[in-house]
Amino acid sequence: MMFSRRKSYRNGIVPAPRLPSGRGRAIVALSLALILSALAVFTLEWADRTFPPPLSEADTVSAEVLDRDGRLLRAFAAKDGLWRLKTTAQDVDPRFIEMLIAYEDQRFREHHGVDPLALARAALQFVTNGRIVSGASTLSMQVARLIEPRERRTLGAKLLQVARAIQIERRLGKDEILDLYLTHAPYGGNLEGVRAASLAWFGKEPRRLSAGEAALLVALPQLPEKRRPDRNLAAAEAARKRVLARAAVARVIGEGEAERAAMTAIPTRRLQLPAHAAHLAEAARRKDPAGRRHPTTLSRNIQRSLEGVAREGAARLGPKVSVAMVMADIRTGEIVGEVGSADYFDASRSGWIDMSRITRSPGSTLKPFIYGLAFEEGLVSQETIIEDRPADFFGYRPRNFDMNYQGDVTVRQALQLSLNVPAIRLLDAVGPSRLMVRFRRADVRPKLPPHEAPGLAIGLGGVGITLHELVQLYAGLANQGWPVRLGDGIEGVPGPTDGEPLLSTVAAWHVADILSDVLPPAGSRRHGIAYKTGTSYGYRDAWSVGFDGRYVLGVWVGRPDNGAVPGLTGYGAAAPILFEGFAKAGIAITPLPGPPAGAVRLVQADLPISQRRFSVTANGLLSASVREAAPQIVFPPEGARVELGAQGDGVITPLTLKLQGGRAPFRWLANGRPLPDVARRRVSQWQPDGGGYSTLTVIDALGRAASVRVFVQ
Repeated sequence: MMFSRRKSYRNGIVPAPRLPSGRGRAIVALSLALILSALAVFTLEWADRTFPPPLSEADTVSAEVLDRDGRLLRAFAAKDGLWRLKTTAQDVDPRFIEMLIAYEDQRFREHHGVDPLALARAALQFVTNGRIVSGASTLSMQVARLIEPRERRTLGAKLLQVARAIQIERRLGKDEILDLYLTHAPYGGNLEGVRAASLAWFGKEPRRLSAGEAALLVALPQLPEKRRPDRNLAAAEAARKRVLARAAVARVIGEGEAERAAMTAIPTRRLQLPAHAAHLAEAARRKDPAGRRHPTTLSRNIQRSLEGVAREGAARLGPKVSVAMVMADIRTGEIVGEVGSADYFDASRSGWIDMSRITRSPGSTLKPFIYGLAFEEGLVSQETIIEDRPADFFGYRPRNFDMNYQGDVTVRQALQLSLNVPAIRLLDAVGPSRLMVRFRRADVRPKLPPHEAPGLAIGLGGVGITLHELVQLYAGLANQGWPVRLGDGIEGVPGPTDGEPLLSTVAAWHVADILSDVLPPAGSRRHGIAYKTGTSYGYRDAWSVGFDGRYVLGVWVGRPDNGAVPGLTGYGAAAPILFEGFAKAGIAITPLPGPPAGAVRLVQADLPISQRRFSVTANGLLSASVREAAPQIVFPPEGARVELGAQGDGVITPLTLKLQGGRAPFRWLANGRPLPDVARRRVSQWQPDGGGYSTLTVIDALGRAASVRVFVQ
């Protein structure tokens, strides 16, 4: 009997198929997980290649002009009109970072863009309460939203934000993500980033924040418009209080500190971001439009002080008057402060014109260099008598500013009183062309009228020069005769110039010694500085330049349209601003250097006979115009390098000096210091003190002089 394999079931019910065993279920689950993981990885890789996050757009930040210490002088709004200053964690108080992470994303350092625990907590709170109690956005998700904003808050937008956060975490480290948040976090209006917010609300960089300030900066980005302190103070205070409470729970701060911080006042007025050195900042943008950081040599404290001094000084002097100032380090040539106008935004004073770089007549400010050259040539000493009387120099008849004449005065008095006739007498002696050559040694080229050679008028302002150039000349004078090139890091690189000195060290000291004893303007205190003033023809320009042992400051006052200002003088208008600038710049006055070797200030009785009086003829011409030939040094020749041997005990062998012409007796000077004996012969001996450059000068009985510069080795 055969039996069928088909089973019959009662009632026609087919039993359910058997389920896999526990081991089988695990294999199926693992397989599904692997498939889903592979699919997720494939999808993520594909999305990374096809739809990368727009991280390049996050580089759009405000351009910054910085001082020599990296502090902000001025910022420019980004292309989208927002104040967005590049910010890193190193720019921010560490306690702010701790508060931010404690309040916004406690597991920021552990998750990979999305915090599953925060998502679960938020979902459970939503189901339990029927509303959103807390969010689940991580800092990475917030960065994704900031660099790729969405107009509507939908589920799709949220999912995209999650995907972007994961993409960002795959590309950037945690510190880089944190820096993006610190740069792009919204703070209401057109403020973005912690630095911009700290400057706008507290007026300072966020490197040092109180607990209350840090908590406010943590709270504002959640609802930046609704919590703006200047519009809704109560909402700002409540949000700050919640941040402080969370920080206390997380033990970022103590409970007592949180309570005290919650009681501190919140600023209710938004401040302007720093806007110093406007002309230089504009120049930096023109030079490098795409640059984000423009370092300069300026000092923000000095710059801010000088701008205030210029603004107040112009207000005292009346409408349409502007003020320009330049301060530089005489040792390095670095410009530490430069003000192009009294107020960049004052149209009535043409504030947009940088008057520190406009060519104007310098008045009497070039006189010290005439005297310095005369000292160097050995024509005069400080106590030499010189005439201040009407004189005619081939038709050129200079007159003093007050139309009065002092008669016989010393050279020291003539420079301190800024007398015109004595200065022109000396310029006629040294030669205008030689003076211009000395200016070129300092890399300064004053502008002459077209097709005109240097004439005597340049001594009284008959030449064009800028304030920058004038300060550069005085920097060389203050630097013991060695010129330096001024620079601010944007327009010009500071540093020493190559070549010969502007003046000998001895001559530069004599000039500085005289100028240091000029009386300060009325109402100003002595500051231990040497200074000179100048007024151009027609009361159009007033100047004052002064220096101590470290800094030189120049001031220009006038109208940018070249209009006359009745009564405007260097002593009455520019000098008070100069002294106020030194007083308020926040610098310690450095004493002027002492006399160098060979610099001696002799009384008149101890002067050589030929230096007791600067002799001229009745026509106002130098006595060198007589028929007898002027003295001429024939050995050593100009620029010679003389190698001298040594006698016993290391004493250098004397150098023989020879001259032709001139009228005996002859007085020789080495580096401005008279040799012991007056010679009647045309051959003399000089015992050098050591090697190096030296200036030898001979003066005959008629006061005529000749000089050579030699190098002894």
